[in-house]
Amino acid sequence: MYRIMIVEDDDKIGLLLKQSLDKYGFEAVRAIRLHDLKKEAVEVKPHLILLDIHLPHFDGYYWCRQFRTVTSAPILFVSARSGEMDQVMAIENGGDDYITKPIPLDLLVAKIKGLLRRAYGEYAAGHNTGALLEADGLKLDLSRSELDRQGVTVALTKNECLLAECLIGHAGRIVTREQLLETLWDDVQFVDDNTLTVNVTRLRKKLEELGLPGSIETVRGQGYKFVTGEG
Repeated sequence: MYRIMIVEDDDKIGLLLKQSLDKYGFEAVRAIRLHDLKKEAVEVKPHLILLDIHLPHFDGYYWCRQFRTVTSAPILFVSARSGEMDQVMAIENGGDDYITKPIPLDLLVAKIKGLLRRAYGEYAAGHNTGALLEADGLKLDLSRSELDRQGVTVALTKNECLLAECLIGHAGRIVTREQLLETLWDDVQFVDDNTLTVNVTRLRKKLEELGLPGSIETVRGQGYKFVTGEG
């Protein structure tokens, strides 16, 4: 049974989410220490986190960054804010997906199942223990969601790992935006194109930390290409 941590300060909405997810067979746990959510996440060990933006003490963006220091579990933002920039900021701060209130329950459950399937299911990166991709002296450990180069290691979120797997696995070849969208999300009609751009930007920053600036090349009108040192 997958454990879902609900971070929502509105008791009515939080209770509704818990009851609904319990009915769908999930183990839904409401966060109660909204002033110390990072520690609570460590204790709860959720497989997925539902995260509101408007929270007391600190907003959801702050807590998302904090969660990312202790867990790579998918984070699905649930917010009344429907602006494009809100969604971009959610992804930039470590989120995996976004849904706006009022919450269509069927869509919420579909997004949750999709994120869980990609994170832990048959098609999850690293489903085969020990799976390793290498290119340009770079090693992608799919089982640990880590990139390593010359002894320096950076951790990846699930989406970053999926992107890296797709791009490095097709090194030197163009991967279309449509391919990448389908790699990250089951139902691309609900995904803003900027969301993919933000995820690619985050992966680029991780590669820069490893001394590989410019290794993901944008091919205008087509997609992206991972460029090795040999060109």
